Amino acid sequence: MDHQTEPHSIPPLFEAAWNAHDMAAFGALFHPDATFVNRFATYWRGRDAIIAGHRFIHEGVYRDSVLKVDAPDVDPVSDDVVILHFWTRLQAGTAHPAGAHHVDTLIMAVATRRAEVWCIQAAENVTYLDPRTGKELLRDIDER
Repeated sequence: MDHQTEPHSIPPLFEAAWNAHDMAAFGALFHPDATFVNRFATYWRGRDAIIAGHRFIHEGVYRDSVLKVDAPDVDPVSDDVVILHFWTRLQAGTAHPAGAHHVDTLIMAVATRRAEVWCIQAAENVTYLDPRTGKELLRDIDER
C-alpha cells in the first residue's frame, strides 16, 4: 500500500483495504503502537492486535462485507497531528449471522505524521443508534 502523504488520504485507503479484505494493507494505516476501539467496545493496542482482530472478522462474519467511507472532516491540532471524523456504511453480507444488512458508524481517528508518513495513532468506531431505544439507525443519505 502507498504510504499516506496527506491525512485525508487515510479514509479512502481504509475503505480499499477493508473491501479487499487485505488486513496487511489495513494494518499499514496504523502506527505500530496505535490503538483501536471497535463498535462493540473491543480495545486493541498495537498494530499486530488491530490486524489480528480485523483478520478474525474478515475471515468470518465480514468476509463478504463492503464498506463505503465518506470524505473525512480533518481538524488540524498541529502540523503533525489531525483529528479525522468519517462516516462509514457497512454492508454485511450473508456470512453474517444476522444476514445481509447495513450498519452506519462514525469513526474518530487521531492521525499523526512520523517521518513524513501519516498513520492512525488512535481510532474509535461507534454505531449510529437511537439514544432512547438503542436501535441501530441508518443515515438518510443517497447511495454513492
